[in-house]
Amino acid sequence: MASKENAAISQLLGLLESRYAIRVLWALRDGHAQTFRLLQDSVGGITPNTLNTRIKELREAGLLNHGSDGYVVTPAGSDLLKRLAELPAFAAKWVATQAKKKA
Repeated sequence: MASKENAAISQLLGLLESRYAIRVLWALRDGHAQTFRLLQDSVGGITPNTLNTRIKELREAGLLNHGSDGYVVTPAGSDLLKRLAELPAFAAKWVATQAKKKA
């Protein structure tokens, strides 16, 4: 993998590793706008200050936007979420495998 690709992946993962960042995006995956309060409830357990910080970071990264109806993912955010769409299936298999190891 080229160093430019490594740098890009490192930069993206750095953003997504921020606490609740992926949860904020995931809460908006259906494409429907959410108000701040609804987004906070959808993410669950996030403080208003942390949510404000994540929103700011995700907006600066071009993954999230605020429209007249609330927060929505941008086309780039939607593209990222499409690429993560297989995550639930992988997670289910992984959890089952982990449970078998413990049994």
